[in-house]
Amino acid sequence: MIVRIAMENQYRIPDADASRLNELDNAAVAAVEAGDEPRFHELFEQMLDLVRNDGELLAEDDLVGSSIILPPPDTSFADAAADFTGDGLIPD
Repeated sequence: MIVRIAMENQYRIPDADASRLNELDNAAVAAVEAGDEPRFHELFEQMLDLVRNDGELLAEDDLVGSSIILPPPDTSFADAAADFTGDGLIPD
């Protein structure tokens, strides 16, 4: 799966990490819906760390479509409310 972190880089993550990323995404949606800003930021940071640490950084000239685009790392809680809704960034 190809994941882009907006304003940053693009990564190829192992298939095994896709389900974990989806779990974190669903939990982040729940945190936003509950108005739990600290929990959202904790989960979003875990999502970013998973992609950065387990993913293979793709070269800038590697033109591959992204399966998922995560918001920029400095996303505010207010902005997250627009992205982390319903099925989240990763539809089940």
